[in-house]
Amino acid sequence: MISGNPRETARDVMSAGAECIAAHETLDRAAQMMREKDVGALPVCGPDDRVTGIITDRDIVLKCVAAGHDPSRVAAGELAVGLVWVPSDATVQEALARMEEHRIKRLPVMENGRIVGMITEADLARHLPDGELAEFVHRVYAMR
Repeated sequence: MISGNPRETARDVMSAGAECIAAHETLDRAAQMMREKDVGALPVCGPDDRVTGIITDRDIVLKCVAAGHDPSRVAAGELAVGLVWVPSDATVQEALARMEEHRIKRLPVMENGRIVGMITEADLARHLPDGELAEFVHRVYAMR
């Protein structure tokens, strides 16, 4: 079991300033934003600026392009389902458990119903001891 620093919270390890793409924006625009921001995932927000899901570069390739769809005609919101997140005051252990349970590599951090940041593998690499990081990676990438 991964322990992390018991005093660290999700806010302590997250990358702040996650920028949303609107659910109605197209996947080609999402890909452009990812390139501009040098990220592999974007939170997707509805008309009320609330996060409804996350879209990844892998989603765009596998669920759109490889499926024969035109990314200029598919909205980001069509692929953003099943939002998994943690509150900013969650412990690092809680965040890791959520990521392991859902086998995800990026986790939105929310405060008062709004996204305040994202926890990524790079953030974990900066905050976890090597052994704990290796255990996390094994659990997330292990075959089902």
